[in-house]
Amino acid sequence: MPKKFAKRSKPSGPSAKKGVGGKGQGGRPKKKGAKKKGPAGRTSYGPPKKRVFRKRPPRPSATPATTGPREDGERLQKVLAAAGVASRRECEELITAGRVHVDGKIVTELGARVDLSKQTVHLDGELLTASKPVYFALNKPTGVVCTARDPAGRPRVTDLLPPNAGRVFAIGRLDMSSEGLILLTNDGELANRITHPRHGVEKLYHVQVAGMPSNEVLAEVRKGVYIDEGRVAFKNVKLKSTRKSSAILEVILDEGRNREIRRVLARVGHKVQKLQRIAVGPVRLGEMPVGAYRELTREEVTALREATTGKHKTIAVEKRPSGPRPDRKRPPRKAAPKKAERPAEGRAIIGGEESKSATERPKRPTARPAKHRPHKHGATGKPTGKPSGKPPIKKGVKKSGGKPFNKSKNKGRGGSGGGKPKGKR
Repeated sequence: MPKKFAKRSKPSGPSAKKGVGGKGQGGRPKKKGAKKKGPAGRTSYGPPKKRVFRKRPPRPSATPATTGPREDGERLQKVLAAAGVASRRECEELITAGRVHVDGKIVTELGARVDLSKQTVHLDGELLTASKPVYFALNKPTGVVCTARDPAGRPRVTDLLPPNAGRVFAIGRLDMSSEGLILLTNDGELANRITHPRHGVEKLYHVQVAGMPSNEVLAEVRKGVYIDEGRVAFKNVKLKSTRKSSAILEVILDEGRNREIRRVLARVGHKVQKLQRIAVGPVRLGEMPVGAYRELTREEVTALREATTGKHKTIAVEKRPSGPRPDRKRPPRKAAPKKAERPAEGRAIIGGEESKSATERPKRPTARPAKHRPHKHGATGKPTGKPSGKPPIKKGVKKSGGKPFNKSKNKGRGGSGGGKPKGKR
């Protein structure tokens, strides 16, 4: 066998073992802590080394240090909402869009704090100032939008308020084809609490739909109906009244989505014909004319704040008019005049004399009761039980003549009349 093909003999003995003080496969002694080589010649690592992380430089703020936000002020979106710009969510969109300037510099950070008494805040170039909070209730007509700015130039709910109302915005929205109660204020904090679903402030609606919804349909709406945004359920819905070809539903919501009622009812096959909001929490529409407005009372504002914390009943019960109840008793009737005091005008004059009226005519004598009439006695002396008067009709007697119909006309000729009785001859 050639030398290059000869088999190598395996080493034997204690020196052939690895790690026991002898020589390894290369005849070299093994060092403690040395790296081992794998079958492909790769080095297997020992214990991991401690990694050193490089510190990153501080991230630059979205708002430069020269812009003016302070650490001791209020958050910018809250200041804008309190100034009556819009709700807090809409104010956040205005800030991120770069439309707000603080001390002449653009601020896009939502966490920026400002002090309106020491700093200047501009929105689209207009200076904002702190104003006294105002609260209005308005009966929105159809064809009016609730947005603060409308590029199409349509009529807005703020146009129905007086010019001295200041900068106000609507709490929540009603679409253009809906009507009813809408609240307007410049208090962004309260507006945010009323509209946020977390606080659960209820809104009451009267909805006229086509057709007659069945109990199964109403139960399905209470359970939830799927629309584009997902599953939507009314807090409560019940049938209020019915008409010839439509019905009026009473719907209660504790959150508001775009045209939520219309889309849900159309999903179950009942198109909305008319939608009117009746109440927002404890504030009701009442008998306010369409397009009219009024300021909320201090009690109503307090009740709205309590409704956002769950301390107040959300939907107000319709109250009856206060004050003493009107006297609904009938007026006392006039006493009828006495007969002697009756005027002569009501009596007819016949032949120069006054005729007696019907009330003065003598009464007819009443007939004597039948039980007091004497009864006629029969042949046996016993009463027949019939009242006296016409004699009782006997059997075998004609009603007309009263004579026996079996008697012969010739007396004494074998008849049974007054002649002699027949005898044997």
